[in-house]
Amino acid sequence: MGPARQLRQQVISGECSAEEILNQTLEAVTRHNSRLHAFLRIDEAQARQQARQIDDRRGRGAALGLLAGVPIAIKDNICTRWGLTTCGSRILADYRSPFDAHVIERLLAADAVLVGKTNLDEFAMGSSTENSAFGPSRNPWNPDYVPGGSSGGSAAAVSAGLVPLALGSETGGSVRQPASFCNLTGLKPSYGRVSRYGLVAFGSSLDQIGPFATDVADLALLLQVIAGRDSRDSTSVELPVPDYVAELEQPLDRLRIGVAAEYFGDGLDSQVRNAVEQAIREYEKWGAEIVEVSIPHLRYAIACYYLVCTAEASSNLARFDGVHYGHRTAERGDIIQLYSRSRAEGFGAEVKRRIMLGTYALSSGYYDAYYLKTLKVRRLLKEDFDRAFARVDVLISPTSPVPPFRFGERLADPLAMYLADIYTAATNLAGICGISIPCGFTSQGLPIGLQLQAAAFNEARLLRIARAYQQHTSHHTRRPELPR
Repeated sequence: MGPARQLRQQVISGECSAEEILNQTLEAVTRHNSRLHAFLRIDEAQARQQARQIDDRRGRGAALGLLAGVPIAIKDNICTRWGLTTCGSRILADYRSPFDAHVIERLLAADAVLVGKTNLDEFAMGSSTENSAFGPSRNPWNPDYVPGGSSGGSAAAVSAGLVPLALGSETGGSVRQPASFCNLTGLKPSYGRVSRYGLVAFGSSLDQIGPFATDVADLALLLQVIAGRDSRDSTSVELPVPDYVAELEQPLDRLRIGVAAEYFGDGLDSQVRNAVEQAIREYEKWGAEIVEVSIPHLRYAIACYYLVCTAEASSNLARFDGVHYGHRTAERGDIIQLYSRSRAEGFGAEVKRRIMLGTYALSSGYYDAYYLKTLKVRRLLKEDFDRAFARVDVLISPTSPVPPFRFGERLADPLAMYLADIYTAATNLAGICGISIPCGFTSQGLPIGLQLQAAAFNEARLLRIARAYQQHTSHHTRRPELPR
């Protein structure tokens, strides 16, 4: 399947109908999804209705939207009125949302075709998609390896060519890390750039919906559609949305790229280091000035992140009690037993772990020692980034300290799993924007991602800088070989 912008042009010109493109998508899903488990569900009836409406409007000469006829996959923690929204959890296994998320409304208004819901770590809590209650997704580059998480299903779907675009969500790296593992371009927008209305909350001060694509040009197209103010989300910012697609063509002048030693310390895989250092040399060769900067509080980012996100998860997930909606235990008992049994049966091990960690951090006697201190460190980390961006346009680093890892390799060691987000979590804590782009492969043929970060609401320049790399390299054009 070609790029989204090419598919859109084919639909508008009449070279191909939206329904024909959908048929190609459904055939690819039928052929490969049983092995990859990227999609939890395909909403064929809804998608076919959307495609036919687009074809009918084109036939009548009506103007079509920016994503006319383009198939898109949706992470299953984003609410849709049709089908289920499970968050990869048994507690929401039968949940049907009464409303569409803001981004879903935007996609439909842009004439996209929403194919189905993708797999994820339960409630977006994980870095491998192994925590899904419905089984793991697999990496199209090698099915013995994880696709990353928590948006692993969305990443696998785009990487395998089942769809050209997908939406994921980010709390501490859940778009960028799967993008790195699956050789994709994935963006974490600035906090407030994309409405969270209809995104099932994990960590409310960290969460953002973000796009996946095979290249920056397609990603800019999707961001153009979903970005902007929404009055239903009080954290959505009232700022004009740039024309991200047109901005890609603007020249880059006096580009300053920051390199922080804190991103190149112990634990960084040698093959990842070599690929990222080669990318830095490429930028320098094209005229970029490489500037040494420091993010001194980065070493506290993971500890800070896992206190903030678990505390917020403890609060946000209190609503899933087996009474209002969600799984309810079949066992009889009093109201306390109803709550505790329903939650024990409905939540998986990782979600329970994070709820307990967060509840502990917020409990009497520990709030000041842990949560309040964490908020102070978060502020210091944000000031580190502010000082760096006063000197440079972007920071460059690995996306992940390691390439994709094997299934089960880190599942029994939560701390090792948490460290997969060591370079991405700070972006969410600071509320800035970050992107992962392909920059090479390991000796085993597994993808390596390059991370670029920019100051809040500087997505347009961030995309231009990422696009410049893709214009001079071909890593992003490689596709995994799938069995026929």
